[in-house]
Amino acid sequence: MKYTGYIGTYTKKDSKGIYSFSLDTDEAKLTDVKLAAEIGGPTYLKITDDKKYLYSIAKDEGQGGVASYAIDQNTGGLTFLNQQLADGPNPCHVNTDSARRFLFSANYHKGTVDSYLLNEEDGTISPAVSTIQHTGSGPDHRQEKAHVHYAGMTPDEKYLITVDLGSDLLVTYTVSEQGELAEAHRLEIPGGSGPRHLTFHPKRENIAYIMTEFSSEIIVLNYDSSNGSFSIMQSIGAIPDDFTENNQGSAIHITSDGKFVYAGNRGHNSIAVFRVDDESGKLTFVENTSTEGDWPRDFVLDPSEKFLIAANQETNNLVLFSRDAETGKLKLLQSDINAPEPICLKFL
Repeated sequence: MKYTGYIGTYTKKDSKGIYSFSLDTDEAKLTDVKLAAEIGGPTYLKITDDKKYLYSIAKDEGQGGVASYAIDQNTGGLTFLNQQLADGPNPCHVNTDSARRFLFSANYHKGTVDSYLLNEEDGTISPAVSTIQHTGSGPDHRQEKAHVHYAGMTPDEKYLITVDLGSDLLVTYTVSEQGELAEAHRLEIPGGSGPRHLTFHPKRENIAYIMTEFSSEIIVLNYDSSNGSFSIMQSIGAIPDDFTENNQGSAIHITSDGKFVYAGNRGHNSIAVFRVDDESGKLTFVENTSTEGDWPRDFVLDPSEKFLIAANQETNNLVLFSRDAETGKLKLLQSDINAPEPICLKFL
């Protein structure tokens, strides 16, 4: 099989926007990295469940926001549809609901979460209908104010969940039919941990996992769908205890069978592998695998989940691993695929 993937990037140096690449699972090779769409600062991407549209972060001349693209179902090519920009820094995360009614963005610099209505006919984005300003701070010097880093729906789609790295908060919102947000619950994460990204267990919808940026650990959560509340069940480190240099946790993803969680470490430059307990959802550390480069900002499992691709931001390279479905362990296959300023990886 050949799969098409997309790379969200910074455009501070050599990158010109969103890039595409191919994975040949028979040959076990990554190839054909090329520019798919020229746009400023597409640092995070979201592909809709029906594979018809790609949404990205966008910035242009002092403004930031979100952009929409139609995906050619034959070639994987991207056609620009529209964008919604506002004065100030661009967001850092973009997401949609499964029915493609709403789009949500999290803005690290502004400390806000925004919601938009989507046109169900053509995939275009309406102006923002709701903007929530987070407040607060944390004990780390990088937590001088709110920094919202993630926004995504719960599996039952009753709530929008936001993760605030600056205030050490997980905040739950209801979403009205018009896309307006109203706070339902908040959970305080241990001070100074810097919660960054979140993923839900695919089989156990009452279990979620947060990757922290500053404390480099995964926090296992129990989710109560009756009121949108969360409680902490476990915290487990993602780097060796004797590693004392700078490390910042990055991405977190879980396999579709719910058996393994993977987490990225920038500084230690590794992917941490964890086995998931079938009964409790708690984690057991398996191993760290080097990403063969510097500052792995993101990684992705391919659709077959036989492979994992990591993106090293500072060394501008993609790295291909094969994945053992029984042990969760990764084996290096390829590390020399050039990609400019890679920040986010998504498969079609």
